[in-house]
Amino acid sequence: MALISLSSDALDVGLTHIALPCRSMKKTIAFYGRYARMQVVHRRQGEMGEVVWLSDKTRPFVIVFLEGASTETTLGPLAHLGVGCESRAEVDRLIMMARQDGINVHGPHDSGPPVGYWVFLTDPDGHKLELSYGQEVGLSVERAVDENT
Repeated sequence: MALISLSSDALDVGLTHIALPCRSMKKTIAFYGRYARMQVVHRRQGEMGEVVWLSDKTRPFVIVFLEGASTETTLGPLAHLGVGCESRAEVDRLIMMARQDGINVHGPHDSGPPVGYWVFLTDPDGHKLELSYGQEVGLSVERAVDENT
């Protein structure tokens, strides 16, 4: 999938990011690159340490990671970031990789529509990443937009 084309004078409107602390930017970038196909789209030195924006380049949304910030509060046990995968087999492949890498894996679970097939992985700082197939987020948003037009 390609990112939506935006002009250079486009303003950000709507939900654009979530910011999370991390202890090691290198480990965080590697984890989200491997399991969520995210890439660095912005990097700078902040007041407290390095700041990186990660994106899967499918929509104008990033996860902002702040290195060196306290990680006392993490996403979990139910709070999480969700990433949709192309197939159930892709979710299973990532689960197998995570287990081989020693990553904490909770699942998989098949909850049927609209939730689908999903698993939680724990990132290097304890945040939860959900990988899923068959969730109906896009369909639900599309229906809501159609109802309001």
